[in-house]
Amino acid sequence: MSQRTAAIRCRPYEARDAALWDDFVRADPAGTFFHLSAWRCVIERAFGHRPHYLLAERDGEIAGVLPLVEVRTRLFGHTLISNPFCVYGGPLARDGETAAALAAEAASLRAKTGARAVEFRYRDAPGTDWTAGPDLYVTFRKEIAATDEANLAAIPRKQRAMVRKAIANGLQSRITRDANALHRIYAESVRNLGTPVFARRYFRLLLEAFGEDCDILVVEDGGQDIAAVMNFYFRDEVLPYYGGGTSAARGRAGNDFLYWEVIRHASARGLRRFDFGRSKRGTGAFAFKKNWGFAPTPLHYRFSLAPGAAIPEINPHNPKYRLFIAGWKRLPLPLANLLGPMIVRGVG
Repeated sequence: MSQRTAAIRCRPYEARDAALWDDFVRADPAGTFFHLSAWRCVIERAFGHRPHYLLAERDGEIAGVLPLVEVRTRLFGHTLISNPFCVYGGPLARDGETAAALAAEAASLRAKTGARAVEFRYRDAPGTDWTAGPDLYVTFRKEIAATDEANLAAIPRKQRAMVRKAIANGLQSRITRDANALHRIYAESVRNLGTPVFARRYFRLLLEAFGEDCDILVVEDGGQDIAAVMNFYFRDEVLPYYGGGTSAARGRAGNDFLYWEVIRHASARGLRRFDFGRSKRGTGAFAFKKNWGFAPTPLHYRFSLAPGAAIPEINPHNPKYRLFIAGWKRLPLPLANLLGPMIVRGVG
């Protein structure tokens, strides 16, 4: 029987599948950093969520993968997500038949687990006719040149002036694997935005799981750390992911310098694409990335819903979270750091 007509078999991921899974992800043009198998262990250990990673096989060979996790909390409900705490996901498959088989298996799991929805976070054109989510999220991706001069020239004039201001201010950067340095800055930054922070343990697990494909860039001003970001590396691209700056960073152009240094280090490493990640339309992060010359590209989120269920609205634009966000911004930082990890595990 030919591969084209051979039956597709979907089965749960096993630890012995890791290398084959990741080889498949890296070989597929649609594969992303967030499809890699290490996320399974990171999310389970950091948040206690149950993974349901799936492989599709034809004639004993991998034909598709689906990183799927069951996120279940009292505060935010019960959903299967591919992939939670990640901007991209959904089935990665050699053909439409395999993608459909993985989607059908995910929908079956929704019924078996009692989840209210399955959410696929496609970066590119969706591979299923499931219910479309709201046009809320976009991603920003741009090429990186081979020289600092070319990369600086590619930054729009206003932001380029901010980078030059930061350089004139004597800001410096360092690459580190110190999760504490990142967490101190990131915690203050997200508290100021009204968002609960992750536990330090999560950042340590990411560094452990991804090794040389993950590091932290910290911006210093006169020996004081004022901005930081965690970077992921995948094929020829850099993905700055968890980033933020202190109040001191704003007056010193620290946030602009942070991402300039990410570009500079990535270029020196031979990388040729900068993935600025996901942002919600109408937010400050969206405007910041556009001001850097990145064009927004819509993301395609699709849902399989239980009978009577609605698309989950766990985002700051939901009016029912408005008072929570306003109150969170006023919390003392130690209290926000204590409570944040218990809440954020359900946000996904």
